[in-house]
Amino acid sequence: MGEPFLTIIVLTYNTRDVVVRCLESFYTHALASGWQVIVVDNGSTDDTVGIVVQQFPNVKIIRSDKNLGFAAGMNLGLKEATGQVIVLMNSDVLASAETLRGAAEALLVQPEVGALSPLLRTPDGKPQAFAFGKDQSPWYLFRRGLKALLGLGPMHRWDVERPLEVDWVSGACMLVRREVVEQVGLLDEQFFLYFEDNDWCLRMRRAGWRILYDPRFEVVHVGGASLPQRDQASQIYYQSLIRFTAKHYGPLKAGIIRALLAGYRALRGGFARMLIRSIWKETP
Repeated sequence: MGEPFLTIIVLTYNTRDVVVRCLESFYTHALASGWQVIVVDNGSTDDTVGIVVQQFPNVKIIRSDKNLGFAAGMNLGLKEATGQVIVLMNSDVLASAETLRGAAEALLVQPEVGALSPLLRTPDGKPQAFAFGKDQSPWYLFRRGLKALLGLGPMHRWDVERPLEVDWVSGACMLVRREVVEQVGLLDEQFFLYFEDNDWCLRMRRAGWRILYDPRFEVVHVGGASLPQRDQASQIYYQSLIRFTAKHYGPLKAGIIRALLAGYRALRGGFARMLIRSIWKETP
């Protein structure tokens, strides 16, 4: 039997009911098409594995004894993936098999494209913010984090209408050629959460591959199903930002980001929000 057209890797951590909905959105067609479906359980304690085994007997289950984070968890699945195209998917994504097939075919007909993301929509139909980016500079990424955490305005128009070449796409639902994984390697496990997708896409682009965000294909991303609380998430985000900056831009710029972060923490609270909003309005 030849290699499957698609391998779909779903990473889950204590999202039993959510991952069932995720798998239901494409499982029947995937099974009929001979696709490989892998669920990586990142140390769940809510009987996720039992439910998946019972309801989706043809899914390959990979279990971890503890929560390894996004990169290390996904890598467990990537090591077992045999499809021409590999789909990395959060357990809170709803994607039809038709959408996944179309996106994979769009990826394969463009030999210079290494990775592609469909348009991500929130459950209320809005394009998801921070689903892609055209800048990986430390200052941009720092501002992106502030905007996301403080609920400020968008960095981009997220409702793009045609395929857009970008610097990075979100790992929430990313399609990658298997040959790209073989060339650039697995996700960097130094990133527990956040920036593993930025890092991977940057490594792909440096290897000569293009990255696309393609709104012809849409999925729903519920978002936040297994994320830590906001304060903890912001701490992890900036730890990963500093690590990403040091890795790709050097210790000096990482130190600047660290200093900016220290300043933000010192001003944190209602005054910090007011000050940052004021500065933002004056920033061209």
